[in-house]
Amino acid sequence: MTFTRRNFALTLGAVGLSACVSSPAPKRSGGKSAGLAAEFRPQANAGYDAWVASFKSRAGGYGLSAATVTAGFRGAGYLPGVVKRDRNQTEFKRSLEDYLSIAASDERVAKGRAAFARHRSTLNALEAKYGVDATIICAIWGLESQYGERMGDIPIISSTSTLAFDGRRGAFFEKQLVAALKIIQNGDITADRMVGSWAGAMGHTQFIPTSYQGFAVDFTGDGRRDIWSVDPSDALASTAAYLQRNGWTRGIKWGSESASGTLQPQAGGPKFSTTGNFRAIKRYNNSDAYAIGVGHLSDRIGGAGPLRGSFPPDANGLTKDDRILLQKRLTARGFDTGGADGVLGPKSQAAISDYQRSKGLAATGIPSQDLLRGL
Repeated sequence: MTFTRRNFALTLGAVGLSACVSSPAPKRSGGKSAGLAAEFRPQANAGYDAWVASFKSRAGGYGLSAATVTAGFRGAGYLPGVVKRDRNQTEFKRSLEDYLSIAASDERVAKGRAAFARHRSTLNALEAKYGVDATIICAIWGLESQYGERMGDIPIISSTSTLAFDGRRGAFFEKQLVAALKIIQNGDITADRMVGSWAGAMGHTQFIPTSYQGFAVDFTGDGRRDIWSVDPSDALASTAAYLQRNGWTRGIKWGSESASGTLQPQAGGPKFSTTGNFRAIKRYNNSDAYAIGVGHLSDRIGGAGPLRGSFPPDANGLTKDDRILLQKRLTARGFDTGGADGVLGPKSQAAISDYQRSKGLAATGIPSQDLLRGL
C-alpha cells in the first residue's frame, strides 16, 4: 500500500469519520499530559527508553540539534494507548449510505455553512490563489476535525516515538518523528503545543509531519505555519496548496450524482460521475467514499440539497428511515443509541442487545423488522 497523507493511520472511508480525530483538546495548565486518559500519558518502559537513547545518539545525522531533541522529548514518553490503537485497527466497513449519513449529516452541513460564512473572505482568497473551490476546502476541514472542534490532544513527539519504537511501522514513524522535531526546530510551534491524533495527524485538517513539511503554508504572514491556531487560515491554505500540487484543476467540479455515472460504491445506490479533481481529493485520503463525502458535503455547504437517488434496504431488510425509527424507539424506552441518524454503530448495537436481554431474548445486537415491530 502506498502511504498517502493519512491512509497510514485510518482509512476514513471505512470508519465513522471522526475516527480520524479525538475529542476537542483540553486547555492545558499542567503540561502535555493534562486532561488525557491514563493510556495516553507517559508510562515507564525500559525498552522505549533505550530506543529513545539510541535515537538521540543518531539525531544529529538527521540535521537535528541537541537543543531541539532535548526540548522535543521533555515530558515525552511511551503511550500504551497509541500502540493499542495501532494494533487493533480493524477494517470496519460502512456502506456509502451510512458513511454519507455521518459525512454530510444535518449537523455537519449546518456547522459547515456557519464556518464558511465566518471565514468566507479567507476561503475565497484561497480559491483565488490556489484554484481550489472554497467549499471543497471547507468540506475537508469539516470531515477532518469538525471545523476545528476535534483536532486531537495527544503529544505528537510521544505518539510518533512510541510507534517508531514499537516497530510495526517503525521506519515510517521514525520519519514522522524526525519531521515533527524539524517543525519544532524551525520555530513553527513548540513541542508542548504540537498535539494531534494518536497516529500523528495534526491541526485543523490533520496533516502528518512529513506532509506538513512538504505542503504547509504561512498564509497569515507571521513567520510560522501554524495549523493548530484558533485561526484556521494557515491550515486551510495548506490544504488548498496540497490539493493544487496534487493535481487539482481550477474551474472544474469534483463530480456529481448522475444516472449515467460510472462510479457506484454501493450496489443499488446512487451513481456518480467524477473528474480529475475527484482523484486529487483521493490524494488526501485514498478512498472513494471519502472523496464522495468531501464532494457532497462541499455541495451541501454551497446550498445544494441531499442526494436525489435512494439506497436499498440493508442486509437486515431495513431502510435508513427504519433504522432511524428503531433508534428513536430504543431511546424512548431508555436504551441509549447515541443519537438517531440511521447508522447502527456500536452504541446502537449495544442498545439492541440490552433491549433484547430485557425481553428475555438472545442478545445478538442485530436489528430486524421483527425487532422494530416489537418496539
